[in-house]
Amino acid sequence: MNLRPDAGGATVTVEERADFPVNRGALCGKGRTAPAVLSSRVRLTEPLVRTHAGRLEPATWEEALDAVAEGLARTRRAYGADAVGVFGGGGLTNEKAYALGKFARVALRTSQIDYNGRFCMSSAAAAHQRAFGLDRGLPFPLEDVPRTGCVILVGSNPAETMPPALRFFRELRENGGTLIVVDPRRTRTAEQADLHLAPRPGTDLALALGLLHLVVAGGHTDEEFISSRTTGWEEARAGAMAHWPELVERITGVPVPKLREAVRMFCAPESAMVLTARGPEQQSKGTDTVGAWINLCLATGRAGRPLSGYGCLTGQGNGQGGREHGQKADQLPGYRKLTDPAARAHVAGVWGIDPADLPGPGRSAYELLDALGTDVKALLLMGSNPVVSAPRAAHIEDRIRSLDFLAVADVVLSETAALADVVLPVTQWAEETGTTTNLEGRVLLRRRALTPPPGVRSDLEVLHGLAARLGLPKAFPVSPEEVFEELRRASAGGPADYAGISYARIEAEQGVFWPCPAPDHPGTERLFLDRFATEDGRARFVPVVHRDSAEVPDAEYPLLLTTGRVVSQYQSGAQTRRVDELNEAAPGPFVELHPRLAARIGAVDGALLAVTSRRGRAVAPARITDTIRADTVFMPFHWPGEGRANTLTNPALDPVSRMPEFKVCAVRVEALAPPQASAD
Repeated sequence: MNLRPDAGGATVTVEERADFPVNRGALCGKGRTAPAVLSSRVRLTEPLVRTHAGRLEPATWEEALDAVAEGLARTRRAYGADAVGVFGGGGLTNEKAYALGKFARVALRTSQIDYNGRFCMSSAAAAHQRAFGLDRGLPFPLEDVPRTGCVILVGSNPAETMPPALRFFRELRENGGTLIVVDPRRTRTAEQADLHLAPRPGTDLALALGLLHLVVAGGHTDEEFISSRTTGWEEARAGAMAHWPELVERITGVPVPKLREAVRMFCAPESAMVLTARGPEQQSKGTDTVGAWINLCLATGRAGRPLSGYGCLTGQGNGQGGREHGQKADQLPGYRKLTDPAARAHVAGVWGIDPADLPGPGRSAYELLDALGTDVKALLLMGSNPVVSAPRAAHIEDRIRSLDFLAVADVVLSETAALADVVLPVTQWAEETGTTTNLEGRVLLRRRALTPPPGVRSDLEVLHGLAARLGLPKAFPVSPEEVFEELRRASAGGPADYAGISYARIEAEQGVFWPCPAPDHPGTERLFLDRFATEDGRARFVPVVHRDSAEVPDAEYPLLLTTGRVVSQYQSGAQTRRVDELNEAAPGPFVELHPRLAARIGAVDGALLAVTSRRGRAVAPARITDTIRADTVFMPFHWPGEGRANTLTNPALDPVSRMPEFKVCAVRVEALAPPQASAD
């Protein structure tokens, strides 16, 4: 988008950019109304420090930064470096994500850093790494989607989560291609599909294996591709053949004829894609589930070729770049592994420290939050709201309250910030320059358009001020471009190599695709066309078999809960819930359930329901619809309070990605008293 401030700079108008190749000028309601959150009416404009009386009161920046530095240093002196934690966000710019990771490891010397992107794409990232040797959300640009022959869209609802991208799927069908949507709900996206498969939540792995079984049985494998460009097929094939169609129908609830139709549609054209999102990924077996869909692509030769492949649709503003440069517990900038001696030596050289002084890997996001108040006594948090967004949220809220010290940098007083000892008001997207990396691996430049209000500083200024107080006055620049130049050096030679990307080049080319190892390199728009990023250049089949979710329905909790987003709110809602237009469209939480279930429990549309899991209870109005399975209920997760969906969700972790199982847990649902009719 372009922003046009008025003459006095008090308000700003959003203008569409039709020339930009990704959204082509299209914006959703959240994009159109984003300037509303720039208003001082809804945002933080001065630091807050908790007094001895327990209230957050205004303070000067010097007082606030002194308090944060002392709180972190005091904890480190008393308990050691790993008693200090850092928690980041997938919406931070590349510069801020890089600086935050460096701050944790250089200024604090702690291993305890992770970020909320662990809750977003980590299972897809792990499966990417296992199969291809490299993780980038899409290995091709979005513009390839309308030109392929078939897309299987698994657990994604772009009509509500990223409306500007929906046009690519419409164009696919207009061009003669077909769209298959896999979702337990008949969403607005599923309504536009040629085929909708509605599996029971938590059974996507069995579904993918069943489709691969039918591919093999029908003779649709690409034997030349398998033999020349992959390894591990026999083991993966054996796993798939144990999932015959009738068994898969019993597990998933998807009829065998629909399974066969999906295989026919996917295998008929010369090219095809599988795209996944949070549905199959936010499971305790998410890595294996994504791996099964990748196996389907590899077995049919639908990877490493033009207009074909597996890809993942991101869920946060910088979901791709946020995990590339070091705020993840096990990674260094450039997507380097923290356990790799060569990677440690390279990054330590850029940072001017001894590689031996770099901490090792720390806890993953949920494990870090779960350790608050016990092993981790103090926390610096930037750009996240885990009181609403974390699984088993009531427990995590208790953990946060038990901290000795909490500092939060945010643009609004989120539910998490309200619990802090110090709150630091920071600049927003329109008030700061920086880069982000989109789902295609395209590095974008966002130029500062507005002057921030007095009393607000950037996250880079915050880290600079804290580092100076901790004895490192020059190690953390405040200029985004200076930080990016350092990021380029730190990423050079790594899997996510930004060495050849500069601000000037991004601006001139409307984004540059990584890896881009040199200024004269064109950037890598399409990955894997010649070889995969493994040592031998071959993709890896990974053998997987179906297993149950961590929780399955029983007599006490007979239903399944799945969660997701609505078009007019975003993530934990900390910002979008402050926009009047968005609140009018989506004013609060709800429980979506099928009419047969509603009749069985006596639910009335609009009346309150109580949804209970082994972790807690949420209350929200009923929304009765036949677009959901009768054994499943759905809740959006944008709201705090008694309608907080993540009070219910299960923190069971994927053993590889450490992704919690947001998308499926066992619940019971009870109708509360219906609303009273008003007297005339």
